[in-house]
Amino acid sequence: MEFLLEEILNLIGFLIGLTIGIMASIGFRNTGSPTLFRLTIAFFSISLGFFVIWTGYMVEDFVIKSGTIERWIQTLGIAIQTIGYFFIAFSHSIKSFFPRSSYFRSVGVLPLFLVSSVQLEHIFRSVSFILLAYGAIETMLSYLDSRNKGAISVSLGLSCLALGEFLGWYSFVFPESILYPISMVIKIGGLIALFIPVSKVPLTKIKFDTDLE
Repeated sequence: MEFLLEEILNLIGFLIGLTIGIMASIGFRNTGSPTLFRLTIAFFSISLGFFVIWTGYMVEDFVIKSGTIERWIQTLGIAIQTIGYFFIAFSHSIKSFFPRSSYFRSVGVLPLFLVSSVQLEHIFRSVSFILLAYGAIETMLSYLDSRNKGAISVSLGLSCLALGEFLGWYSFVFPESILYPISMVIKIGGLIALFIPVSKVPLTKIKFDTDLE
């Protein structure tokens, strides 16, 4: 049952990411915004990552039937999603990769040293969490400056994606728990929150950069 649930959640993540990517692509054609171009790459990458993992589950379920997904497939899917998170973090009013505070910079670099000797999957999840957490912080700071309501949805979406990545990493500590499906549900919720500001662009033909700042 849990295996089927993970298949369904990855399929949903793929479809939502693909939909947002298409919307961002339409918005880019309408506005010529470089931000929307980066978002198009970001959401297509996130969608592709979900698709790779979903394909791994399907192959396991109907062909290999060993009871567990191949680890390299999971790692590849997460790596592709990390690329998407990199682009999405720099597409939402983020002025720099590192926050202004030296305290946040030191905390942000620390996880990279903590996971340097473990599997690549853990490293990718850690990098994803850092990118998304910083993105959420910087977007919320942008909201405090501009009071743009769209930034709240963006910050909430990035926060949910960051929490989902954290729980996804923590599920390896308790592999038999329901933490991984929960992390998938939270990540899907984050994508839906990000869909709200993106969906307005092709309809109103307003530049995404101006709308968020």
